[in-house]
Amino acid sequence: MSIGSAAAAGSRGRALALSFARFLPILACTAFALLIVPVIVPAVVAAQDTKPPAASSQGQTAGGQAASPGSSAGAPPATAPATAPATAPVAEQDTVHVEPRALSKPEATQPAPPPRAPDVPGIKTRTRPLVRDVNLVLVPVTITDPMNRLVTGLEKENFQVFEGDKSQPIQSFTSEDAPISLGVIFDVSGSMSDKIQKSRDAVVEFFKTANPQDEFFMITFSDQPELIADFTRSVEEVQDKLITVQAKGRTALLDAIYLGIDKMHNAHNQKKALLIISDGGDNRSRYTESEIKSRVREADVQIYAIGLFDAAPPTPEEREGPSLLADITEVTGGRTFTIDSASELSDVATKIGVELRNQYVIGYRPINAARDGKWRKIKVKLLPPKGLPPLHVYAKTGYYAPSE
Repeated sequence: MSIGSAAAAGSRGRALALSFARFLPILACTAFALLIVPVIVPAVVAAQDTKPPAASSQGQTAGGQAASPGSSAGAPPATAPATAPATAPVAEQDTVHVEPRALSKPEATQPAPPPRAPDVPGIKTRTRPLVRDVNLVLVPVTITDPMNRLVTGLEKENFQVFEGDKSQPIQSFTSEDAPISLGVIFDVSGSMSDKIQKSRDAVVEFFKTANPQDEFFMITFSDQPELIADFTRSVEEVQDKLITVQAKGRTALLDAIYLGIDKMHNAHNQKKALLIISDGGDNRSRYTESEIKSRVREADVQIYAIGLFDAAPPTPEEREGPSLLADITEVTGGRTFTIDSASELSDVATKIGVELRNQYVIGYRPINAARDGKWRKIKVKLLPPKGLPPLHVYAKTGYYAPSE
C-alpha cells in the first residue's frame, strides 16, 4: 500500500469515528426512553384515575354546575346531579287551578275503569265512602268557570252554606271521589231510531269514568219504563243489555224518572245520581210533571240529563222537553246539557262523568233541629280566592227535614 492510500484510509476512519460520536447521545436517549416510558405512563394514568376531585366554591352555578378555573371557554362545565324538591313551591300549592273539560277519549294505555281523565286532570283513583250521619245534610257542589270548565282545588274556607237565611257551620268537607250508585235512564222511543247507536256509544264513554266501587242499573223507556239491568258493579253487563234494544213507541219519560228514583232505595252508596238520555218531552206517562218534581225534591239523588232536541220540535210536548229536564235537574244540583247533534253525545257523557268525580261534598248539621218534615231551602255561596273570574255554583236547592 502506498503512503497516499494509507493517509486517505486514516482520514475516512477518523470521519466515521466522529460521526458515531455525534449520534451516540441520541441513540442512548432513544434506548432510555424505550425502557422507561412503558413504566412511567401507566403509573401516571393510574394516579390520575385515583386522584380525588378538587372541591371548589368558585364557579358554582345556580343549576349546580362548577367550571374549572383552568378549563377552556369551549369545554363543557361539570354538572352536579339535580335533586328534585320534596314539595312544590308554596305559591303553586295554594293556587286554585281551573281544569279544562274532558272532551276527548282516554288514552288507550289507560285502564278502564279509570282513571281517566282526558283533558280534565283530576280524575282520581282514590275513593272514600262518604260519612254516614243521619243528622248530617250532605250537599254535593260543582264549581265551573265562565268557560264552563270544572274548578278544583278550593278549600272548606271558600264555601258558605245557608239554610233559609241562617249560615250553617260546615261539619265535613271533601273533594275526594266517593263511590257512586248510578242509574242510566235511556230513551228508546221511536224518535230515537236514528240516534240509538250514538246514544249507546255515549253510555260506553260515560262508563269509562267509573271506579270499581261504583254500582249501576239501566232503565229503558218508550211506552213504559223497563229495568233491563239491576244494580251491578259490571259496566260490561249493563252495556251488553243495550245491544239488543230497538227504538219504537212513545215517550214515558216521567214514569222512567219515577222508577229510577224508586230504584235508588236499594243503593249501597251514599252518593247517588241519575243520567237521562232523551230526545224529547213526555207524551205517555201516568205520572204528572208536578208529581215527579215533588218526588225529585224528596229524593237525595242528583240528576243529569242530555237532551237531543230538534231545532223545530214538531209537538208541544217536545217543545217543553228542554225546560222540563232543566227544572228537574236544577233542583238536585245536576245539570241539563242540550245538544243539536247526536255526534256530541259521547263528549257530553264523558264530561258529566268527569264532573261527578270532581265535586265537593259539604256536610252540615242544621241549626234548626226540628223534625217537622218541612221543605228547607239551601243556598251555597262561594268565597273564592283573589284573582279568579266569576264562578258558577251548582248545588241542590233544598231538602225535606225528617219527620217523627
